[in-house]
Amino acid sequence: MRILVACEFSGIVRDAFIAKGHNAISCDLLPTERPGPHIEGDILDAIDQKHIMGGCRPWYDMMIAFPPCTYLCRQSARWIKSKGRQEEFIDATILWGEIQSAPIDRICIENPIPHKLAKYTMGDYDQIIQPYQFGHDYSKSTCLWLKGLPRLKPTKEVELTYYTTPKGRRYTAGWYKTPRNSIARSRTFQGIADAMAEQWGSL
Repeated sequence: MRILVACEFSGIVRDAFIAKGHNAISCDLLPTERPGPHIEGDILDAIDQKHIMGGCRPWYDMMIAFPPCTYLCRQSARWIKSKGRQEEFIDATILWGEIQSAPIDRICIENPIPHKLAKYTMGDYDQIIQPYQFGHDYSKSTCLWLKGLPRLKPTKEVELTYYTTPKGRRYTAGWYKTPRNSIARSRTFQGIADAMAEQWGSL
């Protein structure tokens, strides 16, 4: 299959599909962290390009998309009235709508739990998955909006371990040890990427 991995700079999902024999390419405004097929640019331009991967059609067989969640996630609701945030929120919902309505038969869009205003554009998610369902000692509620794809099945349940700080705050060990910058948080867990390639790549 020809697969577009939208808004991914890490190459993790792209390479998981390539390992299964698919013609996958990633796209992001940032350069790819791993050598491999990558479009450094606007995802909306990539969706419309006919020449990508030698094809003649302006669409792909499948798209896995990770649009920016900064202005859409539940945690961002507290800042929605801050200066400039409403404009950024509107831009984020427009991008989401463009990705969701792309002329592609199979689409998965991944994002955290959205806040109430964002749900008017995003609609109801189809599934929530956790990294600990796919072999990672980490808790992170991840929503999937699915079109033409079945729900992702857990592959390896992991019992979570916890870390308690000197101040008494309790975190999952994986969450506490992971860098808290946006770049680190945006990378897809390998177990989830492998499950997507294994389960959806065989359709």
